[in-house]
Amino acid sequence: MDTTQRTDQQRSADRRRRELLEAADRVVLRDGPQASMNAIAAEAGITKPILYRHFGDKGGLYAALAKRHTDALLDSLRAALDAPADRRERVESTLDTYLAAIEARPQVYRFLMHPAEGGHAGDQGFDVGKHSAPLLRRMGEELATVIEERLDLGPGSQQLARVWGHGIVGMMHAAGDWWLGERPCSRAELVRSLADLLWGRLAAAGDKVGGPGF
Repeated sequence: MDTTQRTDQQRSADRRRRELLEAADRVVLRDGPQASMNAIAAEAGITKPILYRHFGDKGGLYAALAKRHTDALLDSLRAALDAPADRRERVESTLDTYLAAIEARPQVYRFLMHPAEGGHAGDQGFDVGKHSAPLLRRMGEELATVIEERLDLGPGSQQLARVWGHGIVGMMHAAGDWWLGERPCSRAELVRSLADLLWGRLAAAGDKVGGPGF
């Protein structure tokens, strides 16, 4: 098989994988954590064995969907962090971007973070912690990189940036999960309250000389 044939086959496989992920998205938007492999296969117009051939099992499909949605969310968070505004406004915009994303697609959020709520026959053995933890760790590392690049934290800055990155992501996740379930206040009120919590040493740290600022 020549290079052109391999490239064409890879393009076709990538296109088919995107189509299957889009079908999975439609089912997840409709069914949330109860989305089953059977329903996704039916939505895609294929049999479940063909779906397994592409993703292996529900864990493999979950990982692919998580990457798809995490990539999009991280792009939005980076845009909020890079917006031309002062630090407090950018912090609030970043928090709001995350909360707006889970509010706009709560079924997708619940599928990614609480898939065990489904419990369909044939989908057992799916370990939510095994798959959701890497998603949160990735967000924490991304935020840690931004913090280290933009703030002058003095000695031990790399470790402190990672502590802050993972801590802020953990805070956003825990507070957002609680808020999405109970809706005890408006999104704007939650954003202000979380920003107030962060507004201690973060506000006092100086920007790195010559850097883009935070």
